Amino acid sequence: MPVHKHRWSADITSRSNALDFEKAVFTRGDPRQIARSLKRSAEHSRRRKSGPYRSAMSMLTFYINRAGRKLPAERRRTLEAAKHSLRRLFHREG
Repeated sequence: MPVHKHRWSADITSRSNALDFEKAVFTRGDPRQIARSLKRSAEHSRRRKSGPYRSAMSMLTFYINRAGRKLPAERRRTLEAAKHSLRRLFHREG
């Protein structure tokens, strides 16, 4: 039986109908840049299934969850801060 090195999470980020987003968006250092990029991508994507806010937040959460314990604490803080920035950009604070 052949061994498949199939990474379903990579397929989701590249082929899913959730959202088209810029390359390396999750590696940026500024949470506001990450949030702005996701918002812009969500508003212009033809592949999303739900509203722009929900799609953008979904992809950000998916990335954080898939990294799991391997995600360094500083990087996790940056991405969590991006969530807060995304909420502000979509006027969803609360």
